[in-house]
Amino acid sequence: MGRRICNLFNPGVISSKRLAVAVLCICTFLPSVVKATEDSPLKIGPPLDSLKTSELHDSFNEIHHGHRHEAIDIMRPRGTPIRAVTDGFIRKVFISRQGGLTIYEFDSGSAYCFYYAHLDHYAEKIREGMPVARGDVIGYVGTTGDALPDAPQLHFAIFKLGLDKSWWKGEAINPYPILLRAVTAPQSVWVLQDRGWSTDSLTKKSVAAREQSSAGGL
Repeated sequence: MGRRICNLFNPGVISSKRLAVAVLCICTFLPSVVKATEDSPLKIGPPLDSLKTSELHDSFNEIHHGHRHEAIDIMRPRGTPIRAVTDGFIRKVFISRQGGLTIYEFDSGSAYCFYYAHLDHYAEKIREGMPVARGDVIGYVGTTGDALPDAPQLHFAIFKLGLDKSWWKGEAINPYPILLRAVTAPQSVWVLQDRGWSTDSLTKKSVAAREQSSAGGL
């Protein structure tokens, strides 16, 4: 059997029939691999610290101001830090009538755009083109744009970019299930760093604690 498989791709013994079988195998399995890659879930971090599932409400298909919402609104006190949800760069810093102070962040591969709106103000030195890491503070929750003055919130949206990579358009993706996964994932790295911890030190402490526990039980 092994010799047959080797001969299948051996230029010295390959035949038109074997070539047809090889092509058929490739055509059969390649689409499933591509589809699996396309269907893999988008993994991001939460845009706000200590985000709870109870704060997330699926309003993607609701009609807001005469059009489909295609986003999620998360209510938080004015001035709450907003964090970049992934590694990437600031594509556009923009002020609009509806969104007020907004930020458009592209991921590092320029495949997705993450939109943050109704900001009270931007983080210090924020500028277009600057790289950001997942967890960096990029702005603060507010009510600019068409948000109600007494309802500070983060309007968050996700767009899959087209070939032209335009920051103002793309295929809207429902952020609700994606944020649910982000919230229920293990504690975010930047939360640990904010508390003066590091993943290396935590790993070492965890190992030391297990070793001490084992030694105590002997």
